[in-house]
Amino acid sequence: MPILDLSPGDQTVTVSGDTPLLEVYAALPAGLFPPFPPVELPGGVGGLVARGGFAQTFFFGAEVLGVTFRAPSGRVIRAGGRTVKNVQGYDLTRPFVGSFGQLGEALEVTLRLRPGPHARHVVAPGSLEALGHLTARFAWQDGEEVHLLHFGHAREVGRALAALPEAREVEEPLDLTARFPGGIGVGEGALRDLRFGWANGGEAPPVPPLFARLAASL
Repeated sequence: MPILDLSPGDQTVTVSGDTPLLEVYAALPAGLFPPFPPVELPGGVGGLVARGGFAQTFFFGAEVLGVTFRAPSGRVIRAGGRTVKNVQGYDLTRPFVGSFGQLGEALEVTLRLRPGPHARHVVAPGSLEALGHLTARFAWQDGEEVHLLHFGHAREVGRALAALPEAREVEEPLDLTARFPGGIGVGEGALRDLRFGWANGGEAPPVPPLFARLAASL
């Protein structure tokens, strides 16, 4: 079962790294949301964490509480978890987020969940650059259209989506996996968020020398 542990009271969920994103949404009780939009992308939750998230307008690393991963050496390393107290040594959770596979493969991931009684996903013609400062929790561009998604109280959601006053509602989750048969990476393409353009079979960003040394030491 890919959903390994769901704790609505603690507002956390632990899943296997290969869990599809939309399966996480399907497993959650109403009013709790993961740190990604209801969009299916290649690689499941592990791939999402390795890429540093998708479409978020917040710091994604803070939403990943723990990760168990297999390093290139074959070692299995457990970093973080639902609660982290009296931690000694290096916290490898933050470096793993956005590492594009340099630190290894995610086997299990623990995510923070956020509450919200109301949610809306809208899309309209436009560009991310033209929108300026965004308060919507998720924003991405697909071709000549911009998607915004926010959850919270109804008035808060309305204010966050006011940047697209002529937008239409998106009622169903989006499955974009077929557009990336070679895997999703950084590059020029129709799909982009505030950090990167995402391309089929695209490359990983360059790795700083210090990070490469960390990867080699695991």
